[in-house]
Amino acid sequence: QIIKNIGENNMKNCTISWVLVAILSITTGILSYKFTVGEVEETSDNRLALRLTVNERDALLLEMRTWLSSSQGVLDAAVRNDMDEVTRIAKISGMAAEAETPGSLFRKLPLGMKKLGFATRANFDEIAVMAETNKDKDEVIAKLSLTMKNCIACHAVYRFSLEDGSL
Repeated sequence: QIIKNIGENNMKNCTISWVLVAILSITTGILSYKFTVGEVEETSDNRLALRLTVNERDALLLEMRTWLSSSQGVLDAAVRNDMDEVTRIAKISGMAAEAETPGSLFRKLPLGMKKLGFATRANFDEIAVMAETNKDKDEVIAKLSLTMKNCIACHAVYRFSLEDGSL
């Protein structure tokens, strides 16, 4: 009788373990899907609209304005061959600024947009390093040109709408 009870308890424990594994797997799958796809919907202009709160949209628009301002500043400083200024400005838009991105916004962005954003930040960091080390303005300008292709690609694919459906 004791051996039978031990065997039944082991079977119950095993069943509970498999149920937990299944639940965790499903939950992980759903979260992975949300992380990859984000919160987007197709639009009439064949882009994907990110459904954001006002604060999330404002944060993203501020980030884009900062990148645009940094791009102009880097270009201006590079043309004047002021590599210290290139370094200073490029760092403003580098990976360190990612800490300012609200977590709720990050969860809503599709993977493609996250990749473009991280690549853009990494490129600004590379511009800063280039300006500090080899001080070649032509390399800086070429890297900035490559970086701006990320901006163009992102704007070609994505746009924003508020969660209530307005723009």
